[in-house]
Amino acid sequence: MYQLFRSLAYIHSKQICHRDIKPHNLLIFTDRGILKLCDFGSSKQLISGEANVSYICSRYYRAPELIFGATDYTSQIDVWSSGCVMAELLLGQPIFPGESGVDQLVEIIKILGTPTSDEIKKMNANYTDYRFPPVKPHVWSKVFRPRTPKEASDLISQLLKYISKKRYTPLQACCSPFFDNLREHGTKLPNSNKLPPLFNFTSEELEIEPALIDNLIPPHTRKKDEGAQSTKPLDPIEDAPTPKNVSKKTEL
Repeated sequence: MYQLFRSLAYIHSKQICHRDIKPHNLLIFTDRGILKLCDFGSSKQLISGEANVSYICSRYYRAPELIFGATDYTSQIDVWSSGCVMAELLLGQPIFPGESGVDQLVEIIKILGTPTSDEIKKMNANYTDYRFPPVKPHVWSKVFRPRTPKEASDLISQLLKYISKKRYTPLQACCSPFFDNLREHGTKLPNSNKLPPLFNFTSEELEIEPALIDNLIPPHTRKKDEGAQSTKPLDPIEDAPTPKNVSKKTEL
């Protein structure tokens, strides 16, 4: 998930929205613990004031503003989708398994509760039908299994919010305490291999949210990385191993 958020931070800084984040579009190189975001067929560079299609993104991972028909959405729809993916990893099944667009909204309301009229207006100012049955939101810790780390449910609670501006940005998600173990010196993959490069941020990446730099880069990596940052964008192919051990992809 950390690598997914980092990749989103970079493409979002270029105003590119993926618009189809789902497990099927995440390639995992298991031996080296590397994630690659793929299938940019639905992606678009979002331009302020330019209308976009709302019927986009696979249903289970579709942000509520899209369900409400918004055409002026932001790249934060990718953050919602990522929250759905993370929740699915914890639950073992989609968190919002709607059978239609309307049913998808029903599934969301079951957990997040009924959106207020203000939340609906902020999702789509042109939506005027506010008739929804009153449903109280679930406590996030009770949505998942008892042994689920609190840091995990806390992070998801910041990703799955009705109002897109209130969702974490991708880099804020990277700074979540849920990923603190990745920042610890000596952390390895379950197969005892070294972690892939997680903190080799380019200066271009660090300029996205400068206030987060101290949280993004662990102290034990700063000396060797100091002054070595480059403005060269990350190459999505560089350092990727031969995908002979790519995890099985399942269309959801």
